[in-house]
Amino acid sequence: MKRGVLPMLAFALSAPLQAERTAGDAPSTRPLYLQLIQQARIDGRPRAALAYLDDFDRRYPHDLEARILRVNSLLDLGKVEEAGTLAQALPDDRNGAVSAAQGHVAAARNDWTGAIAYYQAARTARPADPFIRNALGYAFLNVGRYGEAIDALKGAADLAPGDEVIRNNLTLSLFAAGQRAQANRILQAIRDADARADLRKTLLAEVERIHLSLSRPQGKGS
Repeated sequence: MKRGVLPMLAFALSAPLQAERTAGDAPSTRPLYLQLIQQARIDGRPRAALAYLDDFDRRYPHDLEARILRVNSLLDLGKVEEAGTLAQALPDDRNGAVSAAQGHVAAARNDWTGAIAYYQAARTARPADPFIRNALGYAFLNVGRYGEAIDALKGAADLAPGDEVIRNNLTLSLFAAGQRAQANRILQAIRDADARADLRKTLLAEVERIHLSLSRPQGKGS
């Protein structure tokens, strides 16, 4: 999945959420191995990430961060129900990583109301994390709460001003809310005219999809 192109779950790939470590954590090979797994996901190689996780689990069983990475890697492959089963078995955490993973599962199921609740819990735990705010904003957008979507995404953009996924989701939310002048101002920062035109076309198509989804009877996923 390429950054900067509208994703369904781009927020899950944008930055790995790290769980809290415990006093019994293994020495330096653990974070290096986790970094390898995270990089495989970022590179769009979720099967490699899962293979690395299988090996990691033999070395460091029951590691919370690895369990969260497995949930997200399964989501990358579209294995939503398997990911959901694992996510529900995760323990409560204090830093929001588990809530965020459970939010990703809800989003993959098009349960945007459920996703909002999880992402709000994650944001409370991690108020300076731009990618949780991005995920929350995208969830608000999909239930038509455009003002809250824009607010969350502006906060994300302030925290990560160079992130293209956040920029795109903010622009999308502005278009969806009918604030085209503001949306077009953001797009004007893209120097390549062809890239700017292509992105605008993609965003407007996504606006149509969201508006159509919201016009359908509630409770029926798209």
